[in-house]
Amino acid sequence: MAMASATSEVKFWKYQGLGNDFILVDNRSAKDPIITPQQAAKLCDRNFGIGGDGVIFALPPVGDTDLTMRIYNSDGSEPEMCGNGIRCLARFVADVDKAAPRKYKIHTLAGLIQPELLANGQVCVDMGEPILDGPSVPTTLAPTKGKTVVEQDLAVEGKTYKMTCVSMGNPHAVTYSVDGKPIKVDELDIFTIGPKFEKNTVFPAKTNTEFVEVLTRSHVRMVVWERGAGRTLACGTGACATVVAGVLEGKVDRSCRVDLPGGPLMIEWRESDNHIYMTGPAELVFAGAVHV
Repeated sequence: MAMASATSEVKFWKYQGLGNDFILVDNRSAKDPIITPQQAAKLCDRNFGIGGDGVIFALPPVGDTDLTMRIYNSDGSEPEMCGNGIRCLARFVADVDKAAPRKYKIHTLAGLIQPELLANGQVCVDMGEPILDGPSVPTTLAPTKGKTVVEQDLAVEGKTYKMTCVSMGNPHAVTYSVDGKPIKVDELDIFTIGPKFEKNTVFPAKTNTEFVEVLTRSHVRMVVWERGAGRTLACGTGACATVVAGVLEGKVDRSCRVDLPGGPLMIEWRESDNHIYMTGPAELVFAGAVHV
């Protein structure tokens, strides 16, 4: 593998999507990340490193794609994909290449993802189809609708949450209610309960967890505990899973605004192709070089 040596200087660009921030590395000259997971965790440290929710690598393309995405979380683990991160990656590659707004075909561990830079500066991402088969999410919670886990009970810290499980190429457990009452996001102690969901044994690959409060059928608030990153200001795949779960539960429409602590994302679960489309911002924060 083409790893950076102990004295290597690595150029980086820091981007953020609704406060979900990432260290971007142009790794297109080598097929493997030039930074190790351990180095990535150090770089993500907000006191002793650059600070970020993860390190994203732009790698050479596979097949007829434009490039490959890989990401290490702030704890050094590697998720399949990241929704906010892929918006940042598309913006980053366009900025580095000085390219006009266009659509990219990006190979990820979750499959082909296609972000498109829009003229208004937003990035619209075709996230593909959700995976609803419980064992494929994966979860061992018993299915309630065919093979899909919808509003299944899960006891955490003495309370019963209704869970709907969705994969966007990475696992999500979404809850709209606790002890028979609608979730109120301002009343949650997410730092206490978040890890209890992430590492629960009913989620063999661990899970991202979304806690959702319905404002209207086309507008929800959501806070997320991300697998491998903890509480973040936004989660793109989580916003997608939120809308899918809400539709399955009959609580929201297929086109819905999801307000996260970092700002809003527009999500559409399109009936015509069963794909989910996520639209939101991605912005450069600063750039520099770091010794690893």
